Amino acid sequence: MRSERKKWLTVAAFAVVYLVWGSTYLAIRFGLQSMPPLLMAGSRFLVAGTILCGWALARGARLPTRAQWLRATVAGILMLVLGNGCVTWAEQYVPSGIAALLVASEPFWLVLTSWGFFGGRRPGLRTSLGLIIGLMGVGLLVTPEGGDANGEMLAGSLAILLAAFAWAVGSLYLRRAELPESPALSTGMQMLSGGAILTGLGLLRGEAAGFQLSSVTATSGLAWLYLICFGSILAFTAYGWLITATTPARLSTYAYVNPVVAVLLGSVVAHEPIAQLGWVAMVIIVASVALVTTGGQEDDVPELVPVTLGEQT
Repeated sequence: MRSERKKWLTVAAFAVVYLVWGSTYLAIRFGLQSMPPLLMAGSRFLVAGTILCGWALARGARLPTRAQWLRATVAGILMLVLGNGCVTWAEQYVPSGIAALLVASEPFWLVLTSWGFFGGRRPGLRTSLGLIIGLMGVGLLVTPEGGDANGEMLAGSLAILLAAFAWAVGSLYLRRAELPESPALSTGMQMLSGGAILTGLGLLRGEAAGFQLSSVTATSGLAWLYLICFGSILAFTAYGWLITATTPARLSTYAYVNPVVAVLLGSVVAHEPIAQLGWVAMVIIVASVALVTTGGQEDDVPELVPVTLGEQT
């Protein structure tokens, strides 16, 4: 009976990680319909971080030290300010499905950064092949078929690639950073620090000047709540449970399932146009991520870290 219960819990947790993280890109797009990007992202993480920290402390977690707050802030800057902040800003110009596919390049940066700066092993043949194929797919995405007269698509695409790189660096940093033992408290601290910085940057950009709460549509408001409750809290809890309930190889499959979910949702729900070249790029990138993640088992590549907080999500 216990094994059967664990089996169904595992299935449910994978469903949450696959579907919720894959859907957060579309939720960000809906939120941007009537909310400024950095203030939306910052307020989302401030609320989610407050909930996670409060929940962890209520369950007996120790108060964090000043040094732990400093490390959490560094991680928050890398993974939330540069990571999520760049993705949110870029989705003003880049379709949500394309954004998710570009974020899927995160394993490439993880492998290269680990090898170049964190003492990781040189990528093996399978991983190297995946990197080359994946970069070809990314190249297809950042050169749209219909042209990009204002350069907005290119600028947004480059911002998302920066986000993926920053998330990879932050992921490797977190492997060594000494943070509170409670995962909820640690993540909540990153959200609070990252959310505060994002909110401050939004205010400096003047996003509050022309923004009124009364102008927020029901769709944007619900998307914002969805990102808090499902994208940041529920999916993180599911992922944290899966870390101990399944193998790293199975867990890493989110990296190439999420983009497919995002592309399909963007196309069906938001009617985002995906050119034929875009579908080709999706197949190429998903296949390359599969090569990189499976190749990591033999090349000693660090296992993937969730994109929730990143969404990449």
